[in-house]
Amino acid sequence: MRAALAHLNLAVVYYLDTVGSTNDYARQLAESGAADGTLVVADEQTRGRGRLDRRWLTPAGSALAFSLVLRPSPAEIERVGLFAPLCGVAVCAALRLEFGLAAEVKWPNDVLLERRKTCGVLVEAHWLGATLQSVIAGIGVNVARASVPPPGALLFPATCVEEQVGRPVARESLLAAVLAAFGSWRSRLGSPAFLETWESWLAFKGEMVNVESAAGILSGRVLGVTPDGSLRLQTAFGSEQAVSVGDVRLRPAD
Repeated sequence: MRAALAHLNLAVVYYLDTVGSTNDYARQLAESGAADGTLVVADEQTRGRGRLDRRWLTPAGSALAFSLVLRPSPAEIERVGLFAPLCGVAVCAALRLEFGLAAEVKWPNDVLLERRKTCGVLVEAHWLGATLQSVIAGIGVNVARASVPPPGALLFPATCVEEQVGRPVARESLLAAVLAAFGSWRSRLGSPAFLETWESWLAFKGEMVNVESAAGILSGRVLGVTPDGSLRLQTAFGSEQAVSVGDVRLRPAD
């Protein structure tokens, strides 16, 4: 793995056989002064978390589970809400480039293959008052079949990379490809090219979806995304409404 990552501009790489949560470990490193680009990779994750505190377990030898410590620049702080879709775009770019897979970003940041979840993202910003201290970007990718939870434990249909390509996949090569794409797109965060690419890979674009939240269910046709990362929906009345990232869940209408 170190050889696969040697050409990347990473600060320090921590490889762990097992950990509760790579995000929690990375946050501890950040609080101790870890530099931008510090990477935490775990073979097994026993208390991983997804959005809304959902569990994300990583059986040993089956998946990618890693977190990056980020120290956003002043310009990036203005776009901190785009770090989550940045992770999704990076994973999509790697899967498309390395394997020719038609990966899509399910708003706001999951990655789908054949409309089934293959990757989850959890980005956590840590503030001290009004000052952003760090951003921890956590990514989990189902690589081997053992990483896919049983149907009864799924909230959304899931798959893995090896199932889609029909052969074994070297996790270290996929990790290197994702990190390379992350670095490339990070330099263009919020740019027209970034937003256009995100929209071109947006799952369910032009289709009817339901967005579920504590306020109820909003139905509409997916039009795209806004510069701040909100979802653009055309409602049944023909008007356009922007849905902000938060305690929401998107599902196809059918």
